[in-house]
Amino acid sequence: MVVNKRRPLQPADFTPDLVRPSVPLATSGEGSLLNPTTARAAEAMFAAATAAGVDMTLASGYRSYATQAAAHAQLVAVQGQDAAEVTSARPGYSEHQTGWALDVGAADDACTFQPCFMDTPAAHWAAAHAHAYGFIVRYPWMQQGTTGYYYESWHLRFIGIEAATDMVRRGVPTLEEYLGLPAAPTY
Repeated sequence: MVVNKRRPLQPADFTPDLVRPSVPLATSGEGSLLNPTTARAAEAMFAAATAAGVDMTLASGYRSYATQAAAHAQLVAVQGQDAAEVTSARPGYSEHQTGWALDVGAADDACTFQPCFMDTPAAHWAAAHAHAYGFIVRYPWMQQGTTGYYYESWHLRFIGIEAATDMVRRGVPTLEEYLGLPAAPTY
């Protein structure tokens, strides 16, 4: 399932099966949930990070259509439509709604959801090791023209170990390029 600015969810209010992974949480409610496959992979990834001395938290997981609508509307009100849409998906276009995406944070909450997160041990570890657990950094540095979003070092997408490892091995930066899909810079 690929969701981007040109590939909305069908139906728009899609709701996956959800479970709460056994990982350190910096969120509650629906934001602490993932689909079962992503949850199992997240548990393995978080355990490996902890074993390596890196403390990460699940900062955001699932977001329902209604939650995404409210979050997007709030950003549009504060930043304007154009600025908001390079940092927040419209409702029905968010990977978080699939249960396949999660945002990681640093255990000390340093720079969570901020550009400075890229300099944290959690971001460095995820960039170097997340593929071994089936995750990719979904919105990589300097790929806004393809993904439609600014760099988010914290936003991970589960695609499976084989595909994630192949993307890293081949140096393919985006899921769109890996799957031969057109770029999705705008709606």
